[in-house]
Amino acid sequence: MSMFVPEVCQAIIDEYAAEVIACPTTPAEWKEIANEFLGRWNFPHVCGALDGKHVACKCPPNTGSTYYNYEGFFSIVLMALVDADYKFIWLDVGPDGAASDAQIYNECELKEVLQNKTIGFPDPEPLPGDDRNMPYFFVADNAFQLRTDMMKPFPFRNMTVEERIFNYRLSRARRVVENAFGIMSQRFQILLSTMQHSPDNVRIIVQACVCLHNLMRIRYPNMNINQVDREDVENETIIPGEWRLGRNMLLDVVNVQGANRATVQGKRQRQYLKHYLNSAAGSVPWQMRMINPRRE
Repeated sequence: MSMFVPEVCQAIIDEYAAEVIACPTTPAEWKEIANEFLGRWNFPHVCGALDGKHVACKCPPNTGSTYYNYEGFFSIVLMALVDADYKFIWLDVGPDGAASDAQIYNECELKEVLQNKTIGFPDPEPLPGDDRNMPYFFVADNAFQLRTDMMKPFPFRNMTVEERIFNYRLSRARRVVENAFGIMSQRFQILLSTMQHSPDNVRIIVQACVCLHNLMRIRYPNMNINQVDREDVENETIIPGEWRLGRNMLLDVVNVQGANRATVQGKRQRQYLKHYLNSAAGSVPWQMRMINPRRE
């Protein structure tokens, strides 16, 4: 089994990867993703949600603490960009677990094409109902650097109401990557265990899982409705997706490059987005209720 499982996984990657994991390269393709984020998650100009996931594995021989992560186990890291429909559109599989999300991102191809402007983003355009041009960007958590092409939450200490609303609206868009990781892990539960394979074979298995996850999202989209987090606006609650309950969903079918500081332009852009999402043009009727849920 240790010999044919990697071969089967590699065959899955060779057959489906080019078809089901396609990172946009043109402004029209990125704008299609941004329109879907706006329609489904009410956040404009978002071209993807970025995050990392640790996949546990046994300690490779003679590697010391190279694969030992801050959570206290050995792992490799899956860094991924997810669209509004929980599909993976870009991934970097295999950095050792001791590296942080920021370290991995600082050394990956995605950051390079963002910084040299060859990623193919649309030109800055006004937000809906506004007249000021706004760049397109990714959304991420506080592990990443705040830039005009990367929006992250405000610090949680001493937040104003407007900042809480911004963080809530951002979390709705960013939640897709957490849900994508959760759905895939519950469907292919080897991702929840400690893999007894070499790092190279773990990388192959993870890539195969991503391919099959995207394939199922594309071919059977209605099968996943209850698997993801949902909002009950009327009762002002978040309904956890089934992946959080531990259900087996297969049954349904190292060097940091510079300090991780926010750029001045990124701070200004986040401030403007905060004001926009609290304005008549950018607000939604239920956002105040969702950050101040009713107490029974």
